[in-house]
Amino acid sequence: MNRILYNVTVNIDNNTHEEWVEWMKSTHIPDVMATGKFLSYQLQRIIEAENETGVTYSIQYLAPNMQAYKDYQDDHSQALQAEHAKRYSGKYVAFRTLMEVLDMSE
Repeated sequence: MNRILYNVTVNIDNNTHEEWVEWMKSTHIPDVMATGKFLSYQLQRIIEAENETGVTYSIQYLAPNMQAYKDYQDDHSQALQAEHAKRYSGKYVAFRTLMEVLDMSE
């Protein structure tokens, strides 16, 4: 069974993005990883998407399989996403993409 890459793309307000990155690194991402459903993560800034309204980031979480991802969705995602939405209400837009990893270097 192939691994699953869960990608969250977030465009965050220019005046908020630096604080948001620190909160993501110190709180949100560690909370997601503490669920035990992901093997690793990456946080990236999308350079080509910079504009006047905000800065765009991609957070990618690697799940060992689809069941681990589904367990995360069923048991953890709603509360974690609600915390983010409450903290940054009106300051961001986000979309999520789920990908099957067909090949990767170790």
